[in-house]
Amino acid sequence: METRTPIRRLPDGGSILAAIGFVVLVNVVGSVPGVLSSPDTAWFRSLEKPWFYPPDIAFPVAWTLLFTLLGIALWLVWRSDADGRRLALGLFVAQMAFNVAWTPAFFTLEAPLVALGIIIALWVLITATIAAFRRVDRRAAALLLPYLAWVTFATVLNFELWRLNA
Repeated sequence: METRTPIRRLPDGGSILAAIGFVVLVNVVGSVPGVLSSPDTAWFRSLEKPWFYPPDIAFPVAWTLLFTLLGIALWLVWRSDADGRRLALGLFVAQMAFNVAWTPAFFTLEAPLVALGIIIALWVLITATIAAFRRVDRRAAALLLPYLAWVTFATVLNFELWRLNA
């Protein structure tokens, strides 16, 4: 008996525009706190940084790439009719809210310990979102793995900034 590989259709033009819309939306939402509370403050510049603190350009490059991957992942889940879609979307919104909350907590409030609590909660929500996305679309879950890796690094960095400056 011959097994056939299913043929995957390419997304149509409207679907591609929707995907681009999701990417733009996630990038806009993710960038709002950074625009409103610039890390270029005397307080932040005065902090002792750990040896592994990356160059400043790494942050906008990494976040643009990560928000783009998140937008694509969100689009994949949004267009699915799989069970668990609503939970996955709800978790995505929750983790995004914590992501957005981190910047003002750290830079505007100048509260690295508060920000550390937020980023730990964010990490937990990202892992839950990945698990929920995996039930809907494995590709969407895979697209969130670099985000989890970066937030893991950012959590360690946040901890060290707090520890070195407490």
